[in-house]
Amino acid sequence: MSKLKAAVKRRDIREAVEKSLEARKRRNRRFRLMGLGAVITGMLLLAVMFISIAGNGYSAFQRTEILLDIDFDPAVIDPDGSRAADVLMQADYTGLVKSSLRNYFPDVKKRKQKRALYRLVSSGAGDQLRDMVMEAPSLIGSSREVWLIADDDLDQYYKHGKGQSRLKEQQIHWVAMLEADGRLRKVFNTTFFTAGDSREPELAGIRGALMGSFFVILITLGLSLPLGVAAAIYLEEFAPRNRWTDLIEVNINNLAAVPSIVFGLLGLAVFINFMGLPRSAPLVGGLVLTLMTLPTIIIASRAALKSVPPSIREAALGMGASKMQTVFQHVLPLAMPGMLTGTIIGMAQALGETAPLLMIGMVAFIADIPTGPLDSATVLPVQIYLWADSPERAFMERTSAAIMVLLAFLVLMNLLAIWLRRRFERRW
Repeated sequence: MSKLKAAVKRRDIREAVEKSLEARKRRNRRFRLMGLGAVITGMLLLAVMFISIAGNGYSAFQRTEILLDIDFDPAVIDPDGSRAADVLMQADYTGLVKSSLRNYFPDVKKRKQKRALYRLVSSGAGDQLRDMVMEAPSLIGSSREVWLIADDDLDQYYKHGKGQSRLKEQQIHWVAMLEADGRLRKVFNTTFFTAGDSREPELAGIRGALMGSFFVILITLGLSLPLGVAAAIYLEEFAPRNRWTDLIEVNINNLAAVPSIVFGLLGLAVFINFMGLPRSAPLVGGLVLTLMTLPTIIIASRAALKSVPPSIREAALGMGASKMQTVFQHVLPLAMPGMLTGTIIGMAQALGETAPLLMIGMVAFIADIPTGPLDSATVLPVQIYLWADSPERAFMERTSAAIMVLLAFLVLMNLLAIWLRRRFERRW
């Protein structure tokens, strides 16, 4: 009887264990499905965001041009025939564009109609003709067919149709005539990459913002990398363990979580108000972003130093190397890939920052291309912010296109960090 009870008990235990195992397996399967679902949901949302941005911004990489017969009239461009540069620069090239439009549409007589006709061509068309004449003065006195930049309203109509344009019915009729004669075309928008900001959407570009971002990131990298690495080496390898170093470590960790706009306020108070550095300068932006990225670089560099096995240090010291030689000739080269990875991630974070740069005045409208770290400039995220606040449809597509460029840089920087880690990382 006792054997029967023992057998029944073992059977009950086995059944309970099997049920428990089945329940745990079901929980594991549910957890894996939840994790997979979370990954798929995140990827889908990311894909929707990228598709939305690309769908709104791809058209900004094209521009519409109008072919006009331009008469480079000497009486308008160079009345005295001196070919002096200042005379050629000040000529009324816009008048040449208007004259060509009047000749092509001779039935347009009323002043209001003429103004509507002139608005088909960009206000920068005159600058195009001026640049052509300054480059080749022999054009004076000749007649040429010239492709000129179209106004943003015509550009939006030609790209997206009537629903995306503010053209009137009469203007649409003129556009149809131009299109029927083969005088409209879409070409790659080089202006988007070669020009600075402009009040006119068809003339606006990101070169000024790209140069501003370049100077800011160059200054940030030049200051934060050596300072961050040096601070990490000292704290991890040389600093004594006491309450002061503990306090420093706590503050570094806290600074990594401080909102970025606080660093902008600090830069405004110290670098601009106290030190008198110029507003909107990449130098100030680089200093502010250096303060913001230093905690990230220090934490990443310390983690890289900690990942080097103690046996490396012990072997170097056992062979007679000094503490300095051990750190700089053995430990640091092995930790450098992790340090570079952390630095690149910090630079990518700095490249996408807007709030601290708004506080130091880099939100100003700046049309000129900066040539140095002390020139007034803006950066790509701030340029995106400015364009996003503009009501014109053409600025909306340029906003999305600038976001695509910024995302491309961020992806490249993260790919570089991954490559460096895989290329130089050693597993212990």
